[in-house]
Amino acid sequence: MRKPPGARRTVRFGIAFVLCALGTTPLTERGQVISDGMAEVLRSLRHPQDGNVLARACVRALDVTGVSMSLLVGETPQLELLWFHPVLSRRFEDLQLTLGEGPGPDAVRTGLAVHAPDLRRVRPDRWPLLVPSAEELGVGGVSCFPLGVGAVRLGVLTVLCDGRGLSEQQQVDATVLAAALTSGALNSADGSGAVDGYGVHEERGGLHRAAVHQATGMISVQLNVPMAQAMLRLRAHSYASGRPLGEVAADVVARRLRFSNDGDDMTGPYSPDGGKG
Repeated sequence: MRKPPGARRTVRFGIAFVLCALGTTPLTERGQVISDGMAEVLRSLRHPQDGNVLARACVRALDVTGVSMSLLVGETPQLELLWFHPVLSRRFEDLQLTLGEGPGPDAVRTGLAVHAPDLRRVRPDRWPLLVPSAEELGVGGVSCFPLGVGAVRLGVLTVLCDGRGLSEQQQVDATVLAAALTSGALNSADGSGAVDGYGVHEERGGLHRAAVHQATGMISVQLNVPMAQAMLRLRAHSYASGRPLGEVAADVVARRLRFSNDGDDMTGPYSPDGGKG
């Protein structure tokens, strides 16, 4: 009997087969069942593509609310959002970065997948700032799959769901996708290849959080503190002001906002340090 369009037919692959098909070394010989849609996404990873196209394909294949991929970049590694769909995924990733907590940071820190199928059921002290803010955004549930091998941490694949969690099929597909993205990132260890190969959005033409990285450096100079501490100050200002982290960072870069050690952050088009930051 012929299946109707859009039906999910599964085929049996091993992760070894999938990664070999991508030109990489197998990680395990245990067989997995992946959907035809995910198999097509994996085949597409052989060629560079726009991040918007890849993100939409992942959402369709996984049949979820949203998908995003972030990689660790910088001397004091921060998660840099490479691609996402839809905008809700970007907002959730920005929220995690602003608050410094959530399943994404936990997955990167532990190297283990983190599942919160229903944020309403998350223990209140687990992510006390993130959960209420994520619910306001309309995020029902989330699963984060670390990208890395052993002690090597590369980034995270974040999957948003509708509050019922991921099915067994969706978890298998997402796990295999994370493995393929990890192998691709390892093969692009020079940094530039990872971004180009995984398709930063063409309309953006650069890193999603370039202003955040630049603003962190400027605040580090203004306060004469390490980059990590400067990032904390930027996050704190964003949270206290109720403004998105990217907007606050843009004000810093444009010199509309300057940080001081007395905690009295000032605004205005001035450069009292002679233009050094």
